[in-house]
This record gives sequence, structure tokens and C-alpha cells, in this order.
Amino acid sequence: MAEQISPMVLIPLGVIHTPYKRREDIPRQGRLSEEICQIEVFPEYQEGLKDIDQCTHLFVLFWLHLGDRERLLATPPTSKGVHGVFATRSPNRPNPIAIDIVRLLEVEGNRLTVKGMDALDGSVLLDIKPYFTDMDSIADAKVGWQIQR
Repeated sequence: MAEQISPMVLIPLGVIHTPYKRREDIPRQGRLSEEICQIEVFPEYQEGLKDIDQCTHLFVLFWLHLGDRERLLATPPTSKGVHGVFATRSPNRPNPIAIDIVRLLEVEGNRLTVKGMDALDGSVLLDIKPYFTDMDSIADAKVGWQIQR
């Protein structure tokens, strides 16, 4: 008999401010953008930012509120074929959670100034984690279907 799974509760931690007002304005990958963006952490979570100014890069997890939660297949721009969404970075997926690696430029109170976001303006912040080069970079990682450029 399958275990009963408890319902999940996600708490919005803040809001992301970007120049991207429409989906078609968003760059294919945040790291391809030079745009400066702001992450506003709600005041009740500001204490969680202690020492974040000592990080050069962060993982930012956010909600893709316009994602199609029914789609299970996608054709990425770097592929000629159709793949399951779990083998892609498609915004259309059952749980439309996105992750960006951003460069932290400045911390002012509950606001982080960053570069490298590809979030729609007003996206809900789900979490922030520090990026560790020695743990988070895997030099020989590959995606076999990706067209080599």
C-alpha cells in the first residue's frame, strides 16, 4: 500500500522585480542577460539574509505562474526533438519551479540586487541558496540530446 503523502505548503518569501513584463521579453537563460534585477524579500524573512552579502552567487528558486502544468513534453531551442519536461528546462511542467544562478551585486536591507535572472516581473520568490563552486559545479555533466554549438 502506498504511503499517504502530506499536502505541501509553499510560502512566498518575496517578489522578484525585473524588466521583463511579457514572456517573450525574457531571455532564454538568465546568465545570457546583463539586466540588473531586484529580489525583494518580505520583511518577516529579512533576518534569513544575514551574511548573504558574503556570497558572490546564489541559487534563486521562483514560481513560473504562467507555466502550463499539464504539459509533459517540450522541444528546447537547443534540440531538434521532443523530450520529457524533466529532461529539459521548460517553464511548462507539473510544478513550475524555476532556478537561476545569479551574481549578487548588492544587499540593501531586504533587497538584493542581482544579475542573471530570467524571471517575469512580479514572480514569486520561493527560496535562495548560496552557490558553492566546489559542490555545485560538475565539470563532466552532459545532456546527450543537446545540439553542440
